[in-house]
Amino acid sequence: MTDIVGIRRQPIQARARERVERILTAATELIAETGSDAVRMTEVAERAGVPIGSLYQYFPDKPAILRTLAMRVMERVRDGLRLNLEGVKSPADAIARIDAIMVGYYNLFLTEPVTRDIWSGTQSDKALQELDIEDSRRNAQIFSAALKNFVPRRNHARLEAASFLLMQLSGVAVRLAIAVDRQEGDRLIEEYRCIMNRELESLLGN
Repeated sequence: MTDIVGIRRQPIQARARERVERILTAATELIAETGSDAVRMTEVAERAGVPIGSLYQYFPDKPAILRTLAMRVMERVRDGLRLNLEGVKSPADAIARIDAIMVGYYNLFLTEPVTRDIWSGTQSDKALQELDIEDSRRNAQIFSAALKNFVPRRNHARLEAASFLLMQLSGVAVRLAIAVDRQEGDRLIEEYRCIMNRELESLLGN
């Protein structure tokens, strides 16, 4: 995973880990202030209080920093997915929880512009696209595991495929929604929620 993200040297000692955290915090602050396109590596080093050479020891370029920040968003979302799908009691409970998760995911990007900007700044990054697909697979495993007790065994393969597809499409839907004006974005997410609920009702009703 380190090679994909682009970190040159994994921090082991506490001092090194603290330095990497300062770098990532500085980058996040600068992105919030000016947007990811305007951020320069020299500015990150200056804000973090580290020599530019030390910055390059850990991150070969700005895309590597953005990938690392994007991965943290992925991990945060995955943790939330796992937590919110624990102990699902019924198909109706599952559908209600998943709908609430989708609303929360959309709100994450609406209320935290830096998260939106980090993601937008990495959309042409092939390495992150690969990470995004792998992230959808991991989320799909959590998703399908929470629902499989309510789906006949004969449909488990369909559940796994649908889970993977829905996890990937959820990200696509949110990125589209935040790329247009808020009113249209809200309508798009509402429609996607309806599509997701219909698919879940079909899966869980058989």
